[in-house]
This record gives sequence, structure tokens and C-alpha cells, in this order.
Amino acid sequence: MVRLGDRVFSLATVISGSLILAVLVAVAAFLVVQSLPALFATKGQIPNQATSFWSYVGPLVFGTVWAAILALIIATPLSLGIALFISHYAPRRIAAVLGYIIDLLAAVPSVVFGLWGVLVLAPFIQPFYNTLVDKLGWIPLFAGPVSGTGKTILTAAIVLAVMCLPIMTAVMREIFLQAPVLHEEAALALGATRFEMIQMAVLPFARSGIVSAVMLGLGRALGETLAIAIVLSPATVINVFLLTSQNPNTIAANIALQFNEAQGVGLNTLIASGLILFVITLLVNMAARFVVNRRKAFSGAN
Repeated sequence: MVRLGDRVFSLATVISGSLILAVLVAVAAFLVVQSLPALFATKGQIPNQATSFWSYVGPLVFGTVWAAILALIIATPLSLGIALFISHYAPRRIAAVLGYIIDLLAAVPSVVFGLWGVLVLAPFIQPFYNTLVDKLGWIPLFAGPVSGTGKTILTAAIVLAVMCLPIMTAVMREIFLQAPVLHEEAALALGATRFEMIQMAVLPFARSGIVSAVMLGLGRALGETLAIAIVLSPATVINVFLLTSQNPNTIAANIALQFNEAQGVGLNTLIASGLILFVITLLVNMAARFVVNRRKAFSGAN
């Protein structure tokens, strides 16, 4: 006989799950309906003198993905190192304090990170950019001229990396702590050093969890708005130069900067660009879920 409490709990879980799907479908439907005028708009109706919606959103998609990739390149090794230090190297008291600080970093508002980036980081790092151009200017990524303010795509990527660190580190730390202790002890008993033990017993177990953490960080970087809007000096360009003042903008930052003055098809264009960001984020999350499920039996994330 099924008890009343079990029925109520089962019904509540079904309603909750269905509500999430309903909200997702409603958001997607709103974005699609509001985007249609922009998708079929002609030259003269699209902002920035774009010939079509795709020529308008193309640089924004590039800037969004480019900034997120740069942020992940910076944040992934740092998160991995911090998580390993907390889980396998640091004394218990230091690990607890450091873990608390990392978790607390996630509570800092994005506008604070943006202000720190534009008022502290950009002026501090700008002389280093001059050195990079002098030494590595022959590499296209570090070609000049250098931005005099330090408000570049690389500065924005560093700010994004700092913002991604808490969630990536927290996920990796929990995955590393779930690695089988018997496997670790067996590796050490066979004469492996601690580093070799991590290579043989911890990292293979946590591989899919690491990928999940990276994908979560990527989702955070793709959707960040205020920090990018404050730090970046945007332009309607597609380039890979890291240190110049001509930087590709991101979709989220562009919406935040243009929404108040947008009207008519211009407003529909911003909503349509939001639809593109919605699709990109959805694809990233689906890719992360696919990677995790491939090694479900070995993943500490499941």
C-alpha cells in the first residue's frame, strides 16, 4: 500500500520537474517570437548599419566565444591546481580556510569584479602589455598598437577567469575528494610519489568531473554581462588581437549597453541576439552532460 506522504512527494517532484521544463519552453518561445522581425529585417532596419541580422550578430558571437575561451585557458589550470592543493596537499586547517575563501569569492557581485578590472587591473597590467608587444609583437595575438587604457579583451578574459574560478574549483575539489582512497593508498604502497598517485588514481577518476567543471565555467563566462560591459572597450570587429583598443564585443554586454535606447526592430535584434546566446549556452550544457554520461560509472559528479 502506497502511503499518502509518498504520493504527495512523488507528485511534488513531478510538478517541480515539469515546471522547469515549462519555464524553459516559455523562455524559448518568447525569444523565438520576438526574434522573427529581426531575422527577416533588411538593410537599414538593423542597428550599426548591418546588412542583415547575421552580419550584426556575427562579431558578437565571435567576441562572446573568444572571451570565454581565453577565460577558460587562464582559469582551468588555476582551478585544477587550487583544487588539488586543497584536496591532497594542504593541511586540513589551511584547506578548510582556503576552501571557504574560494566559496566566498562566488558571492562577490559581478559589478565589483568589473570595477576592480577597470580601476585596478587594467592600469596595473597595461605596462606589461607594452612589454608583450615589444618581445612578442611578431605573433599576431600580441600585435600592437597597445591600448593606452589597458581595457582589452585580455583584461576582460582575466576578469572572467577570476569569476569562473570559484565554481570550477569547488566542483573539481569535490570530485578529487571522492576519488577512491583504496586506489590512492595502493598507488602509494607500490612506491608512487604523491604526484604520480594523483596522475594514476585521482585524475583518471575525475576526468569527466573536470570536464563538467570546465563547461560550467564556460557557461558562466558566456553569460557574463556587467563585468565585460565595464572592462571592455567594444567595437564591431572580428579580430584575435589581445592587446589593442579595438575589441570584439560580447552578446550579453551588447544587450546590457543597448537595451535602454532600443526600440522597434532594434529591440527585436537585441532579443534575437539573446536567442543566439541561449542556443550557445544550451549546446554547451548538453555537451557537458554528454561527456559526463560517457563515463558515468567512473565520475564523481554523478
